Amino acid sequence: MQREGAAVVRLEDYRPTDYAIDTVDLDFRLDPTATQVTASLAVRRREPSPTQAENPPLILDGDGLKLKQVFVDGRTLSADEYEATPNRFTLHTPPHEPFTLKIVTEIDPENNTALMGLYRSSGVYTTQCEAEGFRRITYFYDRPDVLAVYTVRMEAPRAGTPVMLSNGNLIQSGPVDGSDRHYAVWHDPFPKPSYLFALVAGDLGSIHDEFVTASGRRVRLGIFCEHGKEERCRYAMDALKRSMRWDEEVFGREYDLDVFNIVAVSDFNMGAMENKGLNVFNDKYVLVDAETGTDMDYAHVEGVIAHEYFHNWTGDRITCRDWFQLCLKEGLTVFRDQEFSSDMRSRPVKRISDVIGLRQAQFPEDAGPLAHPVRPTAYREINNFYTATVYEKGAEICRMLKLVLGDEGFRAGMDLYFERHDGGAVTIEDFIECFAEATGRDLTQFSLWYHQAGTPKVTLSHTYDEKAETLSLSLAQELPRTPDNKPKEPQLIPLSFGLVGPDGQDLSWEDVDGPAALGEAGKDALGRGLILLSDKEMNLTFRGVRAEAVPSVLRGFSAPVHLEADLTDDDLFFLARQDTDAFNRWEALQSLARRAILSGYQTLASGGAASFDPRLAAAFAELAENTDFDPAFRALALALPSENEIAQLIAKDVDPDIVYETRQALAGFIGEKSAERIVEAAKREPAMPAYSPDADNAGRRALTFAAWRYQIAAGKARGQDEGTQVRRSFETATNLTERLAALRLLVHENLTGSSAALDAFFERYSDNPLVLDKWFAVQAMQPGHETLKKVEALTQNPAFSWKTPNRVYSLVRTFGAGNPTAFNRPDGAGYHFLANAIADLDKSNPSVASRLATCFRSYRLLEPGRRTHAEAALRALADRPDLSTDVADIVIRTLG
Repeated sequence: MQREGAAVVRLEDYRPTDYAIDTVDLDFRLDPTATQVTASLAVRRREPSPTQAENPPLILDGDGLKLKQVFVDGRTLSADEYEATPNRFTLHTPPHEPFTLKIVTEIDPENNTALMGLYRSSGVYTTQCEAEGFRRITYFYDRPDVLAVYTVRMEAPRAGTPVMLSNGNLIQSGPVDGSDRHYAVWHDPFPKPSYLFALVAGDLGSIHDEFVTASGRRVRLGIFCEHGKEERCRYAMDALKRSMRWDEEVFGREYDLDVFNIVAVSDFNMGAMENKGLNVFNDKYVLVDAETGTDMDYAHVEGVIAHEYFHNWTGDRITCRDWFQLCLKEGLTVFRDQEFSSDMRSRPVKRISDVIGLRQAQFPEDAGPLAHPVRPTAYREINNFYTATVYEKGAEICRMLKLVLGDEGFRAGMDLYFERHDGGAVTIEDFIECFAEATGRDLTQFSLWYHQAGTPKVTLSHTYDEKAETLSLSLAQELPRTPDNKPKEPQLIPLSFGLVGPDGQDLSWEDVDGPAALGEAGKDALGRGLILLSDKEMNLTFRGVRAEAVPSVLRGFSAPVHLEADLTDDDLFFLARQDTDAFNRWEALQSLARRAILSGYQTLASGGAASFDPRLAAAFAELAENTDFDPAFRALALALPSENEIAQLIAKDVDPDIVYETRQALAGFIGEKSAERIVEAAKREPAMPAYSPDADNAGRRALTFAAWRYQIAAGKARGQDEGTQVRRSFETATNLTERLAALRLLVHENLTGSSAALDAFFERYSDNPLVLDKWFAVQAMQPGHETLKKVEALTQNPAFSWKTPNRVYSLVRTFGAGNPTAFNRPDGAGYHFLANAIADLDKSNPSVASRLATCFRSYRLLEPGRRTHAEAALRALADRPDLSTDVADIVIRTLG
């Protein structure tokens, strides 16, 4: 079904605008409820195509605008020369020669609860224009292929608005004669689309620094925030400077303006926004220190600061032709920030963390009703396509491209991309063509990754012939059916591999027999330990393999696929102990844990009692004790697969309560058998100095927390409360990382003292919104059916506000997306709570409401009773006559 007004936008219908806009002069007279915006647009006719009218009307986008005046070349237009509604402006007969269109609108920032366009929150004027927010400021071609040079003047009372920022460089400022007002003029010399426009004005504190570029240019850096929080911006400033240097060294990209500013605001729908020279951030990704931020917060600040800065070239200087190309800037920039974080910290740990995120967010998206290609071909609401598929899977494609072409080939392609398309609005085809031209490779088949939805399944079987000294691999790929019902072609899947011999070392081979189509590229790839699976099936025989080996395939998670290999438990235990690839050593242990949970689930579902292999507990202990790996890696290796990952593997008639029970049973089993060894391994790590967020110290803390979890699980399995040490840690912690980790364990394991700890935590941080978000999230994640009542009660807490996106995400989205037993209550109450919350929030902030609606995306996996309740909640939501396009789009696609 399709709701009226939810028009489908299709890639095939793209055509350039009839008119170009070369310059935009904006004048803002800021007022909380009646800001006047004067936009002067330099408009010219594009070269007409044979299918276009000779003198077409100029039609500009709007969204809820109030038009005050309109002029062409200084002349006031008569009423019959144009038509204006809140959502569209039409100039019926534009001049043939280039002309200036001046439009005066009035907007109400104070009451803009959608937080799109220009809004005012906590006394600060802020803009968010991606994807289509600029049309809430003035009438415009609000699309990414219309690039213009912007000059922005703003005027406001000095007393309440001493700071006024926009894109580019500050070229003029001063008092407004005869008043208490002042003005500032900013000019951005680089053409940009409207979605990159930014304005921030208010009473803000700041810190400042300087960066000297590789060519010797001095760039002034500023980070702005609420007064009193300036010192919590220091780490963000350090991360910014490291990002700027890294981009010069790794990609050859130097910053181009005289100033780079970041503003941290508390009310922001998204994580951050890369507006040219003026990045606006949700303050959770800027403000951090030991007392108010965790190790994970430091890592997130570092990564997001880098991500938005890297957009300066991959997104700003080169932007998207249309919104279908969103992955061109987001996927590529995610890949760049992942590489940066890998260089700053531990590459194996970063890779594992990214894969965990991919499996928990993107794989379910690919497997459900919201599946779509990385480059979609149609949408109803573009804001709903800021997805894990576009971002994370888009990054995986860039990673595979680098793997296929090699480091030198990838860099050559990137250099050509920057050289050829600087200042342009381009497509995926333009991007891929640069790599094909730079390397001489045909990347037609590789490009299917952008066009086909779904996660491929790769199957592997192997045989060893001792007498002939050959090892044969049989590989096959299968692409799943997805909602678009389009036929699928085999993709080019790069599989990093090695043959691990009895001594744990990779074996060499003398020759390979394979398909004739292997070609020079395939042979070169094999020499680099890479199989390019390009057909539905492929058989390879390695000759001269002088000992029986276990194939280690998909090393480093070289492609975003499901791998089903014929490896026995013995093979996996061997790889978990011996594989030279850190990722696959972790993956072997995870595979064993997944098998154990899936087997236990089936046993419990049939009324039996789960039992587990003692070797698994021993393997966990051995890896915890292995000091060849850093503490962060060992901590990750000790974590069991998530409940949501297990549900995806079961895939049909899932009972979340049994999944939880089985996972807890395995944790208890490992704890009973190996907790003492794991705890001792954590204790043997050198004593930590004063708190530092660096990777080594963060890893030591993570290893300690992992050990505590198994100690507590062992105690629960014996009917004992093992929370004494955790309670002591909560009371004596010197940093938020330790204090919050202890609180999570107390609450999630329902240990004695959890209520008192929650009260103490709230009292300590009641004046810190970002830390209170964590307090809400901890309670939203507590397993069990009774958590819904707590969540409902927390929405009535004076500290909770439906107007604050961070607070809604921390409580409501955490409950819906991260708590399978509570959200999926058998009686359906969790679904109806969330559906009602979405409907209420939709009236004020459709963007946030639509993000909540994605919590239903996997409901079809559930057993019939829960599935029926979830569908009823969704249908009740779909039947609401006043539902926004944002939410209706998600609900309709989820229902199928």
